[in-house]
Amino acid sequence: MPEAFADAIIVAAGRSRRMGGRDKLLEPIDGRPTLAWSVGAMVRAPSVARLVLVTAPERVPEMTALPWLHEGEVTVVAGGERRQDSVAAGLAACGSEVVLVHDGARPFLTVETVEAVAAAARQHGAALPVLPLVDSVKRVGLDGRALAVDREGLFRAQTPQGARRELLVAAFAALGGPGSEWTDEAALLEAHGVTVATVPGDARNVKLTEPADLEAARAMAASEHGAFRLDGDRDVDTPRYGNATDRHPFGPGDGLLLGGLQVAGAPRLFGHSDGDVVLHAVADACLGAVGLGDLGRQFRASDPATSGADSAHLLRVVMERVSAEGWRPASADVSIVGARPRLGGKRLDAIREHLAQLLDVPLERIGVRASTGNLSGDDGYGLTISASALVGLVRR
Repeated sequence: MPEAFADAIIVAAGRSRRMGGRDKLLEPIDGRPTLAWSVGAMVRAPSVARLVLVTAPERVPEMTALPWLHEGEVTVVAGGERRQDSVAAGLAACGSEVVLVHDGARPFLTVETVEAVAAAARQHGAALPVLPLVDSVKRVGLDGRALAVDREGLFRAQTPQGARRELLVAAFAALGGPGSEWTDEAALLEAHGVTVATVPGDARNVKLTEPADLEAARAMAASEHGAFRLDGDRDVDTPRYGNATDRHPFGPGDGLLLGGLQVAGAPRLFGHSDGDVVLHAVADACLGAVGLGDLGRQFRASDPATSGADSAHLLRVVMERVSAEGWRPASADVSIVGARPRLGGKRLDAIREHLAQLLDVPLERIGVRASTGNLSGDDGYGLTISASALVGLVRR
């Protein structure tokens, strides 16, 4: 696996004043929040060891709780009044050789751009992606007359902008104090005497500022012929599938739960929560299909709040997190294996109906069946019950 040598700062502390009161960073694009797009690219980039998200101080708890932030190593910190104050706050949380700084309002970031900037910054000390100007440029005088400007050698700057950490720290210490105002990190570094290299930018890596920009981004993402695919493999019409198995031993006392329904006369299954193997398998399958890990990652066993937790509630939370990623369940097939208790048609039908309700999926797309295990293994000898689930998900 390639070496991870960079920390990435995503600046998300702006007020979206030109968006008419809408938070552009959480506005959906093709079913995913704007911010989630660039977070996803940074998390997947091989060179990035850690991501630092800088947000407004009052929004730190809200941002920290966002489910799609927890797939990689992410730290959320409070920003400042100026953009450079926010970058400085993020920089204080970085420890890697190279630091990348990206605008959260640029959703269509690719891993290729991240890797190019990181490598160039490591080699040259600092780097940024640029695009040549293609439009004619005019300077308008005080009298309103348009004056021609030679665009030779003029480029548009994009993000992420990167630098070796010690160079960026020194530049902020020397020139980033009160009274200074820098439009981006490249300008600050250049003023400090650091030569900033360039790499080719990406025309899709646009910054969303006005409401019209957001609508254009949605059209770009949803276009049948020009769909933006993360790393070239994201197809908005392709379903995803998750497969998971869960097994628990029988414990003391009654109260067996399967699929959220209590099975009378059967001992309960031992587990940190309520031991419902059916709902655990379904939840794990959903999480795995969208890259969110499993229940153990989402709900830590060390958290006292999850002790004895209702698995139906946990599944509802999982559905919210899956939905935040832009996906919804479309089908589920569950197989239960255990010598006891015997699950007849009525019980299986009840579990099936309850699963359809929990997943908000038509009943005909839910399958539930059971096997005794044929005296094979712990399931077959009545020591445990296991459940396997295959869940299909489609875009919301």
